[in-house]
Amino acid sequence: MTAEPRVVVRGAIAADIPELVDLITDHAAFERAAPPHPELSIRLPGLLFGPAPRLHAFVAAAPGGLVGYATASREVSTWRGTDFVHLDCLFVAATHRGSGTGRLLIDAVTGFARAEGVDELQWQTPQWNTDAARFYDRLGARFSAKLRYSLPL
Repeated sequence: MTAEPRVVVRGAIAADIPELVDLITDHAAFERAAPPHPELSIRLPGLLFGPAPRLHAFVAAAPGGLVGYATASREVSTWRGTDFVHLDCLFVAATHRGSGTGRLLIDAVTGFARAEGVDELQWQTPQWNTDAARFYDRLGARFSAKLRYSLPL
């Protein structure tokens, strides 16, 4: 399936921050997670647009606003002894799911990974999100069973 022609995926810009934070908030609610940090709109620009950006964001823009986003960062694999790109978030608004927008966002992230010279993209999704798992399977991604932990400091 192809994306609606009016959806364009591009790198995020500073003016996208308010809408991007809204999408991130919707994403957290969708994943049944705690809401984003109250200062996310203040913290995010430094991560995305600072002198040495640590996070890269791609947005799906349609007439009327943003309808999806993906964020990624370059990481290292000790076992492989190489870098990889970690897809931290991929989210498409319910109104645009099934339209090909998710694929456009994945393509943007894989393009970023190739430009960074890495040969692997990794991510996780909640076990209950079977729609996402089917989408990732169709991409040819391989499932890797691991438990993810978080230790607040």
